[in-house]
Amino acid sequence: MEKVRIGVIGIGNMGSAHSMTLLSGAVKNAELVAVADVRESRRQWAKETLPESVRIFESDEALIASGCCDAVFIVVPHYQHPGITIKALQAGLHVLCEKPAGVYTKQVREMNEVAEKSDRVFALMFNQRTNCCYRKMHELVQSGELGEIKRVNWIITDWYRTQYYYDSGDWRGTWDGEGGGVLLNQCPHQLDLLQWICGMPEKVRAYCHEGKWHDIEVEDDVTAYLEYPNGATGVFVTSTGEAPGTNRFEIDLTKGRLVCEKGVLSCYRMEDERKFMYTATEGFAMPEGENFDPELDGQNPDHKGVMQAFVDRILFGTPLVAEGTEGIRGLSLSNAIHLSSWLGREVTLPVDEDLFLEELNKKRATSRKKTNVKEATLSMEGSFGR
Repeated sequence: MEKVRIGVIGIGNMGSAHSMTLLSGAVKNAELVAVADVRESRRQWAKETLPESVRIFESDEALIASGCCDAVFIVVPHYQHPGITIKALQAGLHVLCEKPAGVYTKQVREMNEVAEKSDRVFALMFNQRTNCCYRKMHELVQSGELGEIKRVNWIITDWYRTQYYYDSGDWRGTWDGEGGGVLLNQCPHQLDLLQWICGMPEKVRAYCHEGKWHDIEVEDDVTAYLEYPNGATGVFVTSTGEAPGTNRFEIDLTKGRLVCEKGVLSCYRMEDERKFMYTATEGFAMPEGENFDPELDGQNPDHKGVMQAFVDRILFGTPLVAEGTEGIRGLSLSNAIHLSSWLGREVTLPVDEDLFLEELNKKRATSRKKTNVKEATLSMEGSFGR
């Protein structure tokens, strides 16, 4: 195989963007050969925009069965991710799935079991793992160079969305269509990075405000308190209702501190604070330390980087940015935050998957059908959430 023939399933905002990226030649050794969408308006867009050589299908089943593809990108509403991934893998296709892996871990666990039995490549679109700042944070924390984590704080509130955004699709902002709000749409990236860099917490107490800033059913304002196995604590705050918002990720460790804000990573190294605290002979003394400049490669290939790694794994066996089976971790944290808020109490991880699904289905049962949809393809400039 010299080129990987790719089909894109779902050509809304992100799917159309991924299609155009493939057509531009930005991903080497990849060729867009097919797209699929259940909406006639999106298929019409494809007819008017894409080359005649790109086949257009009305369903994922038709595209998968066509035999024209080696791999597929899955870019559809969240509930459909696991089901289509399973169908594609069982049909012998390689799969790159958009985030999140799914809506609930029980569904994703089934998908992962199929993936682990398959010899096909399975990847997830965790494109923020390509950011050099987050890669360096992962390296510094996981190496133990700066000691153990004491506290984690991430304020990620620069996800501002208008009502027009939520009205642009019948699935947006609903329990039955989307399965959640800012946690399921915008923040899978941050939840993935949080566990990738810092590991998984063992306890969560959270407060999710639903429809606080918008006319929607799902959460648009979240505050979560986290406890880690080693006693470290964390706070995760996010919203789609704050302008201009903040994105500050801070990790305090026994031998240093990392702060990532506005695309800049600030690092501080010091002697072991735990040892110093017990041996210091002055009440107001501080452990000695200094700022240092991390060695960054300056690279952030973003979505293109994930796509290229996917194609290269298929052709050359090189590493992915994120293995598809890793998607369950960030989703586990998301499910725990939701469940804690719904139950009004602390929950432990891993969450009770049956209880979570039971509570989610209560939400879905009362989900209202949207009548004010203003279908539009939204600009993705400057935004990682769909």
